[in-house]
Amino acid sequence: MSRNVLKLSRATVAGLLSLSALAAHGADAWPSRPVRIIVPYAPGGAVDVATRKIAQKLGEQTGQSFIVENKPGATGTIGVGEAARAAPDGYTLVANDSTYSLLPFIFKSLPFDYKADLQPVSAFLFAPMALAVNASGTYQSLQDLIGKAKAAPDTVTYGSGGPGTTPHFAAEGLGLAAGAKFMHVPFKGAAEATQAVLSNVIDFQFASTSGVMGSVKGGKLRLLAVSGEKRLSVLPETPTFAQAGVKDFGVVNWTGIWVPKGTPEDVLARLQKEISTAMTAADVQSFARELGIEARAADAREFSRILADTNAMWGNVAANINFQQR
Repeated sequence: MSRNVLKLSRATVAGLLSLSALAAHGADAWPSRPVRIIVPYAPGGAVDVATRKIAQKLGEQTGQSFIVENKPGATGTIGVGEAARAAPDGYTLVANDSTYSLLPFIFKSLPFDYKADLQPVSAFLFAPMALAVNASGTYQSLQDLIGKAKAAPDTVTYGSGGPGTTPHFAAEGLGLAAGAKFMHVPFKGAAEATQAVLSNVIDFQFASTSGVMGSVKGGKLRLLAVSGEKRLSVLPETPTFAQAGVKDFGVVNWTGIWVPKGTPEDVLARLQKEISTAMTAADVQSFARELGIEARAADAREFSRILADTNAMWGNVAANINFQQR
């Protein structure tokens, strides 16, 4: 081997080692600039509130800004699509709730590849779904409401933010589990449906506990049952659906984070670690407890399993109610 070739080889090796060290340093330095978290819904909703809380904690822990950007529209597909097209560098995240798992059953086609464009990182807040009625109304128990629906199908009304939303599918899932038939009354959003219950326009609403806790504590709404395996410590008098007589009904509205497919593994590991740390913080635990939700970090593997289970559940509901995709 000539001396020049030897020098070139040594220079090449040295260069590769320098690039490797630089890459490792860059990965270790994440986040070295502001990170944006896309929320595909309007400000003030459950996903937005939860995401802003986690963004605050991630910023405190890393010393870098985590900026929430609201990109609402088309049941969240506009914001999710933007995230799917972003560079897979760890600086664009997208937050969503269990509505994400409904998308394949709502739309005939999506502006992104549901199975390939995004990868789950962590689910971090788990909100039981509650059946809420007017506190001054006639329904004192879940069996009161189900009994009337069985005796007179399509006369007991419920509201949601529209066809294909989680509350819509949750109510239809309850009807399937209980052998009852309810009448769906769609509104522009969950807040309007809540107002309709408060005004006695409709009989009930399905909502995450975080969305109605203020009205429950204020004595305006009554929860007839909550999903999950145990009663909420903040509402010990409210039974679970199983305790109220409806088995095999386990709808929980989770919130989670996704990144574009191809995001470096070390960035994913760091992000999972930071989310896990955030969920153990005293202020996050207090925030969750007051809203009747569980704060814990499900890693990518568990989150993928949760997604698969939720997809299967919604697929069964969609098939049984003959839901027409848009």
